[in-house]
Amino acid sequence: MAIRQDPDHEPSVKEAMPFDVELGQTQEHAEEQEIKVFDYAKRAQWLRAAVLGANDGLLSTASLMMGIGAVKRDAKTMVLTGIAGLVAGACSMAIGELVSVYSQYDIEMAQMTRESRTQNMGAEELDAEKEKLPNPWQAAGASALAFAVGALVPLLGAAFIKDYKVRVGVVMGVVSFALVGFGGLGAVLGKAPVMKSSLRVLAGGWIAMGVTFGLTKLVGSMGL
Repeated sequence: MAIRQDPDHEPSVKEAMPFDVELGQTQEHAEEQEIKVFDYAKRAQWLRAAVLGANDGLLSTASLMMGIGAVKRDAKTMVLTGIAGLVAGACSMAIGELVSVYSQYDIEMAQMTRESRTQNMGAEELDAEKEKLPNPWQAAGASALAFAVGALVPLLGAAFIKDYKVRVGVVMGVVSFALVGFGGLGAVLGKAPVMKSSLRVLAGGWIAMGVTFGLTKLVGSMGL
């Protein structure tokens, strides 16, 4: 039985659109969405690494200052200790990241050579492939900068306060506030529960500072 078609019926845009065109647009949309997700994930990894580096600088420097503050109550000694911790920690982070990322860079370049991919490339194409690899100097600079930013928090908290008890209280306060902030930001970037992560980071920071303060106080009381 033949199917009658209404002569007045006009095909819709979707009906008139060829299937391959519609499929191509769907694939293009999927590719764009995949690129956006990849870019976001890549940014999130760098941001999370920066947050963790800043958290390390914050906690390491604060614990060091609290430890020396247990035996030396003057502000100058405490601040100088914090500055030494900032410089030493930032240099350590930079060198460690530089060595680590350079090792990864060498491994990936060696793998490209083993696959004979570099032999068939021109100079511009080879440079483009190298740009896709991690940059050791950028990673080292980012790690050092993140550590220094975190270390500045307890330093600024203690720099202008002469009274010992007030200074220790202010350092504890600003460090606790920063720990909660860094913990929450890291949780957001890692898609983890914010409250739980913030409290975990805060509790860990208090434990680190308390243990450093207590052990240094104990060693100092032994006359060493």
